[in-house]
Amino acid sequence: MFCVGAALPHAPAHAADRPELRISSGAADNATLDPHRATSTVDKGVVSSMFDGLVQFPPGSADPKALEPDLATRWESSPDSKVWTFHLRKGVQFHGGYGELKAEDVAYSIQRAADPQRSSFANSFAILDKVEALDDYTVRITLKYPDAAFLGRVSNYHGGNIVSKKAAEKLGDKFGAAPIGTGPFAFGEHVTQQYVKLVANDAYFRGKPRLAGITYRMIPSDSARELAFSSGEIDVMQGKREQRWVERSIKRGMKIDIFDPAEFRTLHINRTIKPLDNVKVRQAIAAAIDVDEIVRYAGKDVAEKGCSVVPNGYLGEDCAAGAYVHDTARAKKLLAEAGFPNGIEIKSVVSNISAQQPIMEIIQAQLAKAGIKLNMEVVDHATYQAKSRQDQSALVFYGAARFPNADVYLTEFYDSASAIGAPAAMSNFSHCSVADADIRAARTEPDPKKQLALWKDAQAKIHQDVCALPLFGLKQVWARGEGVNYGYALKGALNLQPPVTEATTVAR
Repeated sequence: MFCVGAALPHAPAHAADRPELRISSGAADNATLDPHRATSTVDKGVVSSMFDGLVQFPPGSADPKALEPDLATRWESSPDSKVWTFHLRKGVQFHGGYGELKAEDVAYSIQRAADPQRSSFANSFAILDKVEALDDYTVRITLKYPDAAFLGRVSNYHGGNIVSKKAAEKLGDKFGAAPIGTGPFAFGEHVTQQYVKLVANDAYFRGKPRLAGITYRMIPSDSARELAFSSGEIDVMQGKREQRWVERSIKRGMKIDIFDPAEFRTLHINRTIKPLDNVKVRQAIAAAIDVDEIVRYAGKDVAEKGCSVVPNGYLGEDCAAGAYVHDTARAKKLLAEAGFPNGIEIKSVVSNISAQQPIMEIIQAQLAKAGIKLNMEVVDHATYQAKSRQDQSALVFYGAARFPNADVYLTEFYDSASAIGAPAAMSNFSHCSVADADIRAARTEPDPKKQLALWKDAQAKIHQDVCALPLFGLKQVWARGEGVNYGYALKGALNLQPPVTEATTVAR
């Protein structure tokens, strides 16, 4: 058990005149609340209320074009987008009596985010050349190469969160158990597998929160979580991302929020496993799969069909190449032309989670109609992840949500430097390499229009080479009680849960 007293000697107390918001994300526990280590959805959701970035997504938005001032009041960049200068707000206070936010805290935080020893997001900050505190309220960041979308890296998401240098150096590896930020809520208490409590930061620069605090309850069971919600024990909960659950819940009078970003489902075709090294075989797989049938199964409200390997709504998404056309007869013809008139047999490692196995069973049936026998090895999710990253699966069904920018997705899933087995391996399960030049050129292109053109070319080449089949985006589904008012219109949230801000209220 971690208590507020030792870590936050000056933590704000609960106010009797304000209510507390009670939330359950379905987590069994939180692994870390260090914003530079919080990679899971459940950890990111809690972290988001405790930390700020230099810039922020407006509450309820996941649109990178809508970024606005947060800890920085203004900024400017050099003509080549390599040098960025940020001017900080004055008077912003860290939680727990750790003093005023200064430029040295920002410089320390950005450098910490770029350090693989202290950050899980170091790859996103490999672009850094140097970070300088010019004075108490001015930070200059110099990049190795131009980045027109650099603001997204220093937003209130992942490595962009700003920590207290003094607290991080004092606490070291224990910072994730007693985090210090500048957000509207401060860390209070963590009781393992029971709850995390946050308390209102009444010194918050945007104003005193209207809540006394937030309690995140650990209720991993769907049925137990629904019971707690219906009985009024919790005010907000993560729902099931299933059409039937949504429709049933709405009929019961529940307030359901469905929002972006969707976790984009893609079927990666592993060309290191024969005969998938033959492009005609990959084309046959694409023709055999009926994405519309899959989307109908997932549900019209929670699923949106993809049109490119870059997810729907991401900056740089381009659908000019068109979708793969479902045509079973053509799939059989392509297999015959590839030298397999009697069909082929391949293996896929499949996770037993409800968001994956039923979809892969549909795909298995569709492929069978074209003479493609898919043998599925159904395993637990951790084993599926491990085996997929050992090139044991011919078809890898994978879902992910990332910063909504084409570079992030193309780099992680389609640059050969990210291929499984490569020194900097990420999630290129298909071992795709045809668009390397365009992906890498776009990454350093300072002109946004030229960058978009390079991303378009990359997507066209990946489509033509059939590295992967885009399936659908599965949106976030949350339920809230009648008295909950988030204080904004919820259309998107990069941290995948409704943001709780100083404006959020609950009436009981």
